[in-house]
Amino acid sequence: MDVDLVVRGVSVVTMDDERPRARSLAVHHGRVLALDAEGLRGRTEIDAQGAALVPGFGDAHNHMAWFGHGLEALDLSGLTDLATLYERVATRAAALDAGAMVVGTGYDDTTIGGHPHRRGLDRAAGGRPVWLQHRSGHVCTVNSPLLERIGLLDGSAKVPTGGVVVTDGSGEPTGVLEEQAQNLVVDLMVPYPVDELARAIGRASAVYAGEGLTHVTECGIGAGWIGRSPLELAAYQQARDAGELGVRVQLMPTVGALRPLSGHADDAVRFGLDLGVRTGFGDDRLRIGPMKIFLDGSLVARTAAMLDPFCDRHSHGYLQDDPDVMRSRILDAHASGWRIAAHAIGDRAVDLALDVFAEAQARHPRPGARPRIEHAAVTTPAQITRMAQLGVTPVPQPRFLYEIGDTMAAAIGPDRTDGLYRHASFLRAGVRVPGSSDRPVAAGAPLLGMQSMVQRLSSSGAVIGPDERVDATTALRAYTLDAAWIAGEEAERGSLTPGKLADFVLLTDDITDERTVPADRIGSTGVIATFVGGRCIHGAAALGLDPEA
Repeated sequence: MDVDLVVRGVSVVTMDDERPRARSLAVHHGRVLALDAEGLRGRTEIDAQGAALVPGFGDAHNHMAWFGHGLEALDLSGLTDLATLYERVATRAAALDAGAMVVGTGYDDTTIGGHPHRRGLDRAAGGRPVWLQHRSGHVCTVNSPLLERIGLLDGSAKVPTGGVVVTDGSGEPTGVLEEQAQNLVVDLMVPYPVDELARAIGRASAVYAGEGLTHVTECGIGAGWIGRSPLELAAYQQARDAGELGVRVQLMPTVGALRPLSGHADDAVRFGLDLGVRTGFGDDRLRIGPMKIFLDGSLVARTAAMLDPFCDRHSHGYLQDDPDVMRSRILDAHASGWRIAAHAIGDRAVDLALDVFAEAQARHPRPGARPRIEHAAVTTPAQITRMAQLGVTPVPQPRFLYEIGDTMAAAIGPDRTDGLYRHASFLRAGVRVPGSSDRPVAAGAPLLGMQSMVQRLSSSGAVIGPDERVDATTALRAYTLDAAWIAGEEAERGSLTPGKLADFVLLTDDITDERTVPADRIGSTGVIATFVGGRCIHGAAALGLDPEA
């Protein structure tokens, strides 16, 4: 029998417990047809020469359009002092037309000695407006021309609920805007043109394919400081139609993109997108996912809602809105058939999420709702038990431990550090842990995330929560089967099982074999090629394939 594709000479790690290993893979009509396919001939045959073949990687929480935009913005990541930041702003400003805005991304106040000040940015930019996004996304810094434009210098601006405008000792704005206060600036920038967004999405997709990603969840479109346009879904459709969207995407509209709906009195749908569109609409390439709602902020920015105060500030952080308002939105969305993704980093916000999820299920039981808590950074043993009881899935980001683990540890102190971004404790309670990055807040390469799951090292070399470490096979499962499960698509992808979508990655080495790939080498394992639906979206030349096929 002739089939579309046969890959031979590989060590296949299927992530299917019924058949965990194979030596070849056959693909037909975009799906896995068979394993150990010696009796089949492929119209295309690949000799992988001993490479490892694993299911395509998924990222359960990323910001694709934000990342794609950032590839053209002034990159401020990795800086270690304010002077260099000001120099970079000055260099970029000098290259722009008069009046053009300097847009930068990725700065970290904990590594450069504090947030930039608006007056320093004024001097560097020579009168041009400046907007710099913190790496967390929960804070930004702007200079005087922008503060004046949004009405914060003359006092005419109304600061949104859940936002803070940072001031100095004299009550003057420093230029730092926290959480919802960022919308004062975002409202000047959005909506971005759909064409521009589609190009940004295409740029991101190319990077993702090179890292072995075949599916990502975009966590926040349509409204709020995280959204880029009310037409954001159209940008993803345009990128797909143009052939620029190689990876599969699930999209989370923010709660601000939903609105009250009126239908028949017998209909349960009362809150959502126009025409009653809700979670699940779309196909295996582009689909609507859960509703995204922010309950609190960030550990790095010290805006997360905590039961106990931060160690380096006399603050418990804060919630993004009145708890009753957020509660009613979650209840309305759940009753209308939406799955819910609640951003909750601090343990006080986690408590709120669990309380509302329990109430939602009590009022409108939906066993398959799979509510999720994005980040779940600081959790107590009692909260973990409750997650298991309620069927709530945490979505933590393991690479945070390396990139910002030290500053998070400083924020909450040694007594709580071992509980940061847990993994093994969730698994022991019977809770799944899908892999994710929160890119561009942290590096998005799945192999780096897996390495951090296994090592749990900070950039200073400290081990954060040694009892939360897992082995490489478990880490791979997080980025394959468990990432597919939280998207509700485990029947279609996540393992190399006959009948499932032929999404897979060729790696230089088998990362589940610690004899050949020690933990400190997982992240540097090479991605040879990435396939979606049996089509090579990265690495075609290396395999001698026609990239247009």
